Amino acid sequence: MTDDTTSAAAADAAAPTDAAEPTDAAAPTDDTLTDASDPAVPDGAAPRAYGIPDLALVVLVGTSGAGKSTFARTHFKPTQVISSDFCRGLVSDDENDQSASAEAFELLHHIVGKRLAAGRLTVVDATNVQSAARKQLVALARRHDVLPVAVVLDVPPGICAERNRSRADRDFGAHVIPRQNRELRRSLSGLQREGFRRVHHLRGPAEIAAARIVLEKRWNDLRERTGPFDVVGDVHGCRAELEALLTELGYALVRDALGRPVDAVPPAGRTAVFLGDLVDRGPDTPGVLRLVMGMVAAGHALCVPGNHENKLARALAGRQVTVSHGLRESLDQLAAEPPEFVAEVRAFIDGLVSHFLLDQGRLVVSHAGLPERYHGRTSGRVRSHALYGDTTGETDEYGLPVRYPWAEEYRGKALVVYGHTPVPVPSFLNNTVCLDTGAVFGGSLTALRYPERELVSVQAEQEWYAPVRRVVADAPGAREGRPLDLADVAGRRVVETAQHGRVAVREENAAAALEVMSRFALDPRLLAWLPPTMAPSPTTQREGYLEHPEEAFAAYRADGVAQVVCQEKHMGSRAVLLVARDAAALERRFGLAGPGAIWTRTGRAFLDDRELTDALLDRVRAAAEAAGLFAELASDWLLLDAELLPWSVKAVELLRRQYAAVGAAAGAVLPEVLAALRQAAGRGVPELAGLTDRQQQRHADAEAFGAAYRRYCWPTEGLTGVRVAPFQVLAAEGANLAVRPHDAHLEWIDRLVAADLAAHPEQPLLRSTGRLLVDTGDEASVRAATDWWEELTAAGGEGMVVKPLASLVRGLAGEGRPGGLVQPGLKVRGREYLRIIYGPEYTEHLPALRGRALGHKRSLALREYALGLEALDRLAAGEPLWRVHEPVFAVLALESEPVDPRL
Repeated sequence: MTDDTTSAAAADAAAPTDAAEPTDAAAPTDDTLTDASDPAVPDGAAPRAYGIPDLALVVLVGTSGAGKSTFARTHFKPTQVISSDFCRGLVSDDENDQSASAEAFELLHHIVGKRLAAGRLTVVDATNVQSAARKQLVALARRHDVLPVAVVLDVPPGICAERNRSRADRDFGAHVIPRQNRELRRSLSGLQREGFRRVHHLRGPAEIAAARIVLEKRWNDLRERTGPFDVVGDVHGCRAELEALLTELGYALVRDALGRPVDAVPPAGRTAVFLGDLVDRGPDTPGVLRLVMGMVAAGHALCVPGNHENKLARALAGRQVTVSHGLRESLDQLAAEPPEFVAEVRAFIDGLVSHFLLDQGRLVVSHAGLPERYHGRTSGRVRSHALYGDTTGETDEYGLPVRYPWAEEYRGKALVVYGHTPVPVPSFLNNTVCLDTGAVFGGSLTALRYPERELVSVQAEQEWYAPVRRVVADAPGAREGRPLDLADVAGRRVVETAQHGRVAVREENAAAALEVMSRFALDPRLLAWLPPTMAPSPTTQREGYLEHPEEAFAAYRADGVAQVVCQEKHMGSRAVLLVARDAAALERRFGLAGPGAIWTRTGRAFLDDRELTDALLDRVRAAAEAAGLFAELASDWLLLDAELLPWSVKAVELLRRQYAAVGAAAGAVLPEVLAALRQAAGRGVPELAGLTDRQQQRHADAEAFGAAYRRYCWPTEGLTGVRVAPFQVLAAEGANLAVRPHDAHLEWIDRLVAADLAAHPEQPLLRSTGRLLVDTGDEASVRAATDWWEELTAAGGEGMVVKPLASLVRGLAGEGRPGGLVQPGLKVRGREYLRIIYGPEYTEHLPALRGRALGHKRSLALREYALGLEALDRLAAGEPLWRVHEPVFAVLALESEPVDPRL
């Protein structure tokens, strides 16, 4: 038996859905390798190396007593070998209980499937002499897109029988070995037809003992190549545009005696990566091939095939193909080339591997993209998806196949870069990006600089080929005509975030969020971000306090955060402001014209009065213009996180129904209770002193409660009396600003406030945020911040928020290694403000309140924070609005989790 060395193109044509792809597998071994000097080799046998791909399903085939278990122990790790005897023992406590074989093999197949799904080399140690048993294993390998490899241990029946006689646990009839041997003999000629892509036939004990197993890296596995890379989209014969793009990227073109480019030397050790579809449609397919082939041969480039290369290779090989979609241009152009060059082209295309894993698996390149389950796998199905993508089985109005949107569902860690389907502008979607920007159709030729994630494009010289369907920019808020859709948010969801991994949203929480969103929220196209909940500082044991700054500083110090900023906590309601520079600015990005919007933590319009909303936005817009923020941030819109004061502007009904009612009731009842107690005491009623003191304390607490909430209320008329205290500029066009250090944000805010004050000195709208920088390891710095907090709260202030100065911070996992996300902020509320939260007499219940559980609240804060950052990342990357809306909606859904609202 020999290894199957069928070419990639032939394998693809023969079995496009599930046959193996040898080109992406490991290179075949040299069966002539010998080394007679090896002392471990038995007399009369020469050592021989047998190659096996490092990801494969190895099926040992041989009669009982052939030495399969010994062979497996010798050549593979114990964890890689799954034995039928071991599985039989697991299910019956007896490895020789043949009555348990059905359950044992069911377990074996389950374990093998789990290992293959995880990308682990797996060896099956069983007789496997029957075709039915092997058929199930080949099906498993195909299901997981790995190569099935058969290793046949062909040992004479007499030797097998003798070995079994020496083992007390192998007491079965004399007929078994001959029967198994007959089945083995019948199997030998048909193993490759069964689907085994490699068959290693080892004859006799000496050859088995001399065998050497060599694990071979798959040809698509270039994880050791870390770049940097310049990944180039579909060229389609546009040689002039390719030369211009490579020059723009800093490559030095090398020309032959005829002036034709035959190589391009990269700058600073970079490597070009071509995504296929080099050929067809354009004016100079041979010129493109000559240049790319020269770069690959010189080690300056890598290349994967496109569907157009696949079809061209079949045409050049004389296969029957339909000459369409630009193939005629390639064939005519190549007909003018020397035959030797055409032969080189055929060999080059035949040698291309469907996809590559690069940079330790962080980067995957293929022509039509690749779901995570196919990364590094080797099968015809993988090659087919890499070349053609997947379709829904439908055709559009132009007769073109409707592509299955695999990238919308992609949640893998590797960045997948692909082409194949032209897009007007490349954009990142779920850690994927399409670089086919229709150069041959008059668009542009685009490259991605990796790891910088910088997109570089050159405009096409002209439209070289008229497309069937025009490549046009998507409508705002859509991708390929895709609007916001209920299916994006309904049911259980898992949202992949760059900063906190996968965040799950339960179905019942999604349903609650849908109720809010559908009945009360603004147009979701505008809701680019919702404020995350914020965790309180760890509970203090300090006498008379529930929260104190020292615990917040200690928590950040434990996380390795040295610099924090303490920001005054304003006495208002959280508000998000989307401010447009002009009336058309929002329509360009959000698909909805207007001056902007102001919304609450749940996405509702902050103010019911549209005229008042527009007037407030106009004031903020004017301040941003005067402060130069639009120009500095190169954006015609800004997204701000702010507090809108007073509290009564938004929460007047809550104040009237809940807080004022409590204060009024206490004010009406307690004075009469105290008067009655004083009268009773005057009449000489004994033992009233303690009760009177208690009621006097209750009255004082009630008075303090009323004073606390009244500080947050004052009359307003129009904008008179209204104040806005912005504390963060969240986003601008193309930029997630929320990850910038907080001192940068506060500097922008100071400029906004100064600009508004200069324009309206008698009635300013914008209010600055008090702040103090603190070194968590410096006692004097911590003491100064604590004193400041005490002054704020003693004067009636709500308290402060302590935040890492660097904004986005990861803690220490141990030994200086970065760990998980650190809380983006810890609120430290004052004693009097907490009366509003926990009730007038809360200080009498501090021992019980100190037992409050903060773990769920802290977890919720981190998840919502990560979702918010994910939304802003997607917004900055220019992703469609339905993608931005996904994590925003998840924040709203998480708000319905059962957490104590007082925390």
